[in-house]
Amino acid sequence: MVTHTQNSCSAFNPSKVRRHTHTHTHTHTHTPRAVGIIYAAAPGEQLGVQCLAQGHLSRGIAGPRLEPTTLGLGGELVDESTVKKMILTFEKRSYKNQELRIKFPDNPEKFMEAELDLNDIIQEMHVIATIPELYHLLVELNAVHSLLGLLSHDNTDILNELTDIDTLHESEEGAEVLIDALLEGQVVALMVQNMERLDETVKEEADGVYNTLAVIENMAEFRPGLCTEAAQQGLMQWLLKRIKAKMPFDANKLYCSEILAILLQNNDKTRELLGEMDGIDVLLQQLSVFKRHNPATAEEQEMMENLFDALCSCLMLPANRDRFLRGEGLQLMNLMLREKKMSRVSALKVLDYGVIGPEGSDNCHKFVDILGLRTIFPLFMKTPKKMKKVGVSDKEHEEHVCSIIASMLRNLKGQQRSRLLSKFTENDCEKVDRLMELHFKYLEAVQLADKRIEGEKHDMVRRGEIIDDAMDDEFYLRRLDAGLFVLQLVCYIMVEICNAGVPQLQQRVHQILNLRGGSVKIVRHIMREYAENIGDGKSEEFKESEQKRIMELLENF
Repeated sequence: MVTHTQNSCSAFNPSKVRRHTHTHTHTHTHTPRAVGIIYAAAPGEQLGVQCLAQGHLSRGIAGPRLEPTTLGLGGELVDESTVKKMILTFEKRSYKNQELRIKFPDNPEKFMEAELDLNDIIQEMHVIATIPELYHLLVELNAVHSLLGLLSHDNTDILNELTDIDTLHESEEGAEVLIDALLEGQVVALMVQNMERLDETVKEEADGVYNTLAVIENMAEFRPGLCTEAAQQGLMQWLLKRIKAKMPFDANKLYCSEILAILLQNNDKTRELLGEMDGIDVLLQQLSVFKRHNPATAEEQEMMENLFDALCSCLMLPANRDRFLRGEGLQLMNLMLREKKMSRVSALKVLDYGVIGPEGSDNCHKFVDILGLRTIFPLFMKTPKKMKKVGVSDKEHEEHVCSIIASMLRNLKGQQRSRLLSKFTENDCEKVDRLMELHFKYLEAVQLADKRIEGEKHDMVRRGEIIDDAMDDEFYLRRLDAGLFVLQLVCYIMVEICNAGVPQLQQRVHQILNLRGGSVKIVRHIMREYAENIGDGKSEEFKESEQKRIMELLENF
């Protein structure tokens, strides 16, 4: 069975943070390399060549794939024996360089030659990034410790290439061995220490920060479980500090916002850590810039969206709702909704996440107190045309607005609840008319989806295929996506206002249902299905009490 909270199927899902494509360019300090991998072929077969430039693979292989023989910088064949020799040379030169640096700390001329020799072997070692199945040699020959030592030499590009996500997936066994060894060597803590000492006003050092963030992203994508450990080893603190630093917007700030969003996805421990570090305030301060001004570039817009995603993700942890309330997050979102800038779309999502569920009760009451009803109901009555211009569909907008109103009806008490209900009676119940318009709009969309699904089920049965629970769940998710979730929210609002003890509201709902050929029976069926699937995935007690409450509302509908 698929369980969902009121907005678990919302258009925005912070647990699926998008992997942004970095449109910005960053020049690295090392010289470009081109390493060829030649595939041996039987006589008469076509040869294929695989090319590696700057550590990124581009394939153009014709004919059957055979075991590769790699070519090094000088055109020599690279195999296991060559890699071993390379690693041992690297170890010797690394040790010699370190020894001379300690012996002559104030006389760079004394270790300049050793530095150049070390750099030469590092350049040769880039070829290893093309053969991840030999990564185990780096670990077996204890080269990982020396590789980590390169961080203090501003030499982060080789680690970036070794952990390139496409390369890691080519040999998962080799990748696992390397990642384990890097983590054992406290790679994240070392990288954070290294970034702290780098001066980003110097281009080469800014490149070093960018490369380091790329290593972190690669490792987190390959092994999401390390996000908690990375955050606790100083990464979260460094990211927050870098994001709020008074520096001009650049590629590194954009990358930091992305890494932060990745750390927070599906992870209550990192969300809690961010909350404890006053990270909610940092996010709100950074986003407040976009209250009255649109982002200046596409990259700055991407950063803004990353920060909004991070905030939405944080609000899934109840303790952060209170921090958001105390940090005047509601006031900021309310202003953004009124200002009609680009930030309005994401502010609506944040508001939705801030008021959802019983933990959103305080935020619901505060939102009414700051005159938020004057902001949300115009958005309920009409979907702004500008929403489409920024890539948001009517369905996404209506879903968030209906979810916010449903949350307020669930959570508000006393005077604030009365103020909300009076909104539905004003201007000859125009809000009820709009509600019923949405009901029939989404009912039609769901009925069309149901018809398609029934056709597919019929075809499957005819072919002798079994429709199991997993398939049923998939069909249910498709129905939610087609509009069932918005329809459930609309029906919930209908049922709530009909139970509010305001005869005028119940009469209007039933009147429009009868006029347009609707049915109380259909509304009850939709709400029963919603109740069956409700839940937060954690508490059975919450699920049962919520189901009971909905059933009681239906009795008086």
